[in-house]
Amino acid sequence: MGGPSLPAWDLVVCTVGRTAEPARLLDSLTGQTHRGFRVVVVDQNADERLTPLLERHPELDVLRLTSAPGLSRARNAALSHLRAELVAFPDDDCTYPHDLLERAARRFAGEPSPDAITGRDVDSAGGGSRSWDAERRLVTPANVWYHGLSAAVFLRRSVVERVGAFDEQLGLGSGTPWSSSEEVDYLIRAAKLGARIEYDPELAVQHEVRTLDGAALRAIGKSEGGSVGYLLRKHAYPSRTVARMLVRPVGGAVVSLARLDPARAAFHIATLGGRVRGYASGRAD
Repeated sequence: MGGPSLPAWDLVVCTVGRTAEPARLLDSLTGQTHRGFRVVVVDQNADERLTPLLERHPELDVLRLTSAPGLSRARNAALSHLRAELVAFPDDDCTYPHDLLERAARRFAGEPSPDAITGRDVDSAGGGSRSWDAERRLVTPANVWYHGLSAAVFLRRSVVERVGAFDEQLGLGSGTPWSSSEEVDYLIRAAKLGARIEYDPELAVQHEVRTLDGAALRAIGKSEGGSVGYLLRKHAYPSRTVARMLVRPVGGAVVSLARLDPARAAFHIATLGGRVRGYASGRAD
């Protein structure tokens, strides 16, 4: 069991339009072996759909807030209310393994002590994306693209206070073409401030992977590609990095065509187009 010496958590959960998914997340939190946490729910619904869900969990310490639409805006609405030593931002449609908070807290309490830890996601069968490394490593602006996942980012509050607000041009509901990668931007900014960020594949949240094809798959490629391009320009990445990030989807398209998978090839081409547009439209800090 998590002992009193372990640091406590604030878990910022931003939600809109869902009930079944947040209910599963709350259920998973009730079984955590480390009980030192508070759930900061940022409710962007226009109705009271969350009220019955929260009332079913009187054992949870919950702070309920509201915010304007947009994932980054919702997270920013919670920042001034944080009080625990550690902070995480679970997606409203993920679930936590029963000992996740305890294991992550012990990592922060150990030596060398990180400023932030990133993990990965797995499906209900325990399988994960092939893009996630199998080994621990330090996260830097050079490799953050494959080591940062919003639902599995764990931070010291001191780092959050140094980095400040999420970029509201990024993330779902932003009203811009850059509807993802707000957590990648946050990690890049933290790393630039000297934070020690460690990737640990053992810290995995359960998050079902949606199976998309056709227009939906191309739309994801365009959107996520646009966010990457935006960040390449915003953080003034060197030309060799920009070139590598543009060549990668070209290679993916070639491989997909060789495998007679035109839908996946179209996804990679859409990703390339998104990255080009994002880079052309972004502004350097």
